[in-house]
Amino acid sequence: MTIRLACLFVLLTVLSGPAFAAERETFDFAYLMRDGDLAYARHRAYTGLSLRDRQRPLEGARLGVRDSKAIGRALGFRFGLREENLSEDASSLERIEILAAEGIRVFLLDLPLAEVTELARAVANRDLLLFNIRHPDDGLRGTDCAPVLFHTLPSQAMRMDALAQFLLKKNWRDVLILEGTGAADKTLSTVFQAAARKFGLDVTGVRPFVLSNDPRQRDQTNLPILTSGVDYDVVFLADSVGEVGRYLPYNTKDPRPVVGSEGLVPDTWHWTWERYGAPQLNQRFDKRAGRRMTSEDWAAWAAIKVVVEAISRTKSGDASALRAFLRGDALTFDTYKGLAGSFRPWDNQLRQPILLHTHNAVVARAPLEGFLHQTNTLDSLGIDKSESACVMP
Repeated sequence: MTIRLACLFVLLTVLSGPAFAAERETFDFAYLMRDGDLAYARHRAYTGLSLRDRQRPLEGARLGVRDSKAIGRALGFRFGLREENLSEDASSLERIEILAAEGIRVFLLDLPLAEVTELARAVANRDLLLFNIRHPDDGLRGTDCAPVLFHTLPSQAMRMDALAQFLLKKNWRDVLILEGTGAADKTLSTVFQAAARKFGLDVTGVRPFVLSNDPRQRDQTNLPILTSGVDYDVVFLADSVGEVGRYLPYNTKDPRPVVGSEGLVPDTWHWTWERYGAPQLNQRFDKRAGRRMTSEDWAAWAAIKVVVEAISRTKSGDASALRAFLRGDALTFDTYKGLAGSFRPWDNQLRQPILLHTHNAVVARAPLEGFLHQTNTLDSLGIDKSESACVMP
């Protein structure tokens, strides 16, 4: 027995040594970001407070590669990550062409929305895989969709549908909407109103607010005034800046809960999610990054992991084979949220549960019990096939 163990130890040493490692095929992912990206600039309120600063989800991609090392060894692949920080005037398309010539086929895009749209259109017929890990914009899943563009971050429609399900389950049917003047605020308000119609909620009013100290705009800056003179069960807030939202809870005319951009928020991920292996994932991320895992971090991690799953199942690193598998019926991706994820073939959106959370707790997970779908319960969230404006070959 001792001799057998010694032989096994020698064999494992040889297999894990340089000679064996050299036989493994290198499979690199590319993470594209742009220097000076305004999305990551620090935004300060007039008092000097920094509200809603964003972190690049690069650490999520790094963790995805790290988590895939063991399966890579078993498959004969050495997974790596090329971190490409483009200068402000550099062409992302040209960089993709250069990297593709070097054999890279999978790209995680941490780039502005317009640039993601242009890239997806430019390489739509190439054997590449692009992953949107940053933008919930429904247009990317609609008229601006592309066969090479996959989305691991849920769409805005998915998030708002999750919130509408929760409100209906609570029987909080009458909703007052407060929306900012920015384009992002108006878009969020519009998407929520569509979700409200879908689930039979009643929007009792849509009231704009402004960031101003001008006494002539008192009716648009004073929160008790903004929330008076109308009946409602809950206030939905569309506030991308966060300056108004932090004051809204406990400041409404009537004692009512706040949801949307503040209060109860529908999201991809949250650091307090405590089920289905999530604490271990959060702890691994925190240990590596020194901060809490965000929704975009999760999306970057998921992009790496879902491709590794496809490689494992297809036994191939070929982009066309991987894309066919991702858009097929065989994928069952562990989202760490209790339901297996898969990509919708009509718009390449990853199906996944949505977490409804406060600042320090996950209150619910959607789809909620009782909300069904004829083929996949997760498709009760977001744009269904019959509603999609995406035209996919």
